[in-house]
Amino acid sequence: MNIRFLLNGETVETTVTDPTVTLLDWLRETRGLTGTKEGCNEGDCGACSVMVTSEDGAEPLNACILFLPQLNGKAVRTVEGIAAPGGALHPVQQAMIDHHGSQCGFCTPGFITTMACNHLNGGTDHAVALAGNLCRCTGYAPILRAARAAEGAVVPEHMRDTPPAPITGQDAGTGAGPAAVQPQSAAELAAWYLDHPEATLIAGATDVGLWVTKQHRDLGQIAFLNRCADLKGIREEQNSIHIGAMTTLADLEPVMEAHHPSFAAMIRRYGSAQVRAAATIGGNIANGSPIGDGPPALMALDAILHLRRGDTRRHLPLASFFLDYAKQDRAPGEFVEAVSIPKTGADRLKCYKLSKRFDQDISAVCGCIWIETVGGKITVARLAFGGLAGIPARAAAAEDTLVEADWSEATIRRAMDALQNDFTPLSDMRASAAYRLSSAQNMLWRYWLEDQGQDVQVRA
Repeated sequence: MNIRFLLNGETVETTVTDPTVTLLDWLRETRGLTGTKEGCNEGDCGACSVMVTSEDGAEPLNACILFLPQLNGKAVRTVEGIAAPGGALHPVQQAMIDHHGSQCGFCTPGFITTMACNHLNGGTDHAVALAGNLCRCTGYAPILRAARAAEGAVVPEHMRDTPPAPITGQDAGTGAGPAAVQPQSAAELAAWYLDHPEATLIAGATDVGLWVTKQHRDLGQIAFLNRCADLKGIREEQNSIHIGAMTTLADLEPVMEAHHPSFAAMIRRYGSAQVRAAATIGGNIANGSPIGDGPPALMALDAILHLRRGDTRRHLPLASFFLDYAKQDRAPGEFVEAVSIPKTGADRLKCYKLSKRFDQDISAVCGCIWIETVGGKITVARLAFGGLAGIPARAAAAEDTLVEADWSEATIRRAMDALQNDFTPLSDMRASAAYRLSSAQNMLWRYWLEDQGQDVQVRA
């Protein structure tokens, strides 16, 4: 596979013989740009953060789980390219010096690139922007002071990269690594995937990247979906919101903020800014993980999943897609094309994520609840949970207890009891089965309390 991209302002054209080589390894081992560090090698610590600019703008990404072919037609800036060509420091670099934002220095390159990207984009919520950059030394206060100090500085002109045209139509069937393609449309993907149903589809690589860096798996044939522009984007229709499978969580968050703020708040806890800028809603659904936070929220919203196989499309409730652990209702050669959620009147959605850390952590339980009432009677009840069992799922027994019953504390108590008939909770390193069930029940209780106007503070 031949690709073209900018690296610190320089055009790079290269043949990728192994499409699973990460940008981090290529930078350090092939280009000798060792400022970008390897820390966790799974997208958690931010030491490998780089700035990537596409036609959609600039964003920080984790180089450790970003495969080289994903850069085709983009621009990359590492810490070596943040200062001006003549050597003048970027405002965030100078601010880090002035405010003593670096101690041992290992994490500093990642902080600098993330801060420089946020500075370019005019961001001012630095705690959110830097949540994916970890530092063992500073306690973060001097870094946040540095970020605030640089806010008003003029963006250096060299930071405004214009991505080059990608190289298209190249099949990476040579070399020692697996073959890879980079389709330019959903139709092109559909035709190819029909002939290669065992292939691995890579969207943002925030999950698949770990298959390579942690599990050392051979991915076989690969299709990189990042050039399929018609799989991206959100379209608001009269009665629904249509979300393309390649829409990133970063792009989904502001739309959900306008329609379902509780879902948007949970999206901000999915992972870091680097992860949200890469991870896609289609990937979050298609990997079938029992701990993916997107499906419970979408199920509670009564979402419809749109699947495609060749020229054939079908649609089904998202709640019907997950059959068993690692098994979905998806035929060979079929892929997630989009998901749509109905537009409603009043927003009745609440999303509750329970995890050991507030930011960047896997849910022990994720509960998303939608209850409608008319005249004191429950007319609609959708309760969806992730993390409880082998698949994300609706709580049918609890829902049956609620529908057509009085909207009352007694009804909620009965539904809480019924939850134990809906799931066989798991016990693992994150939580015991009993704790998970109790937490899910308490999420339903919290929904009731909040609906009655009580201020339920769960985070000091």
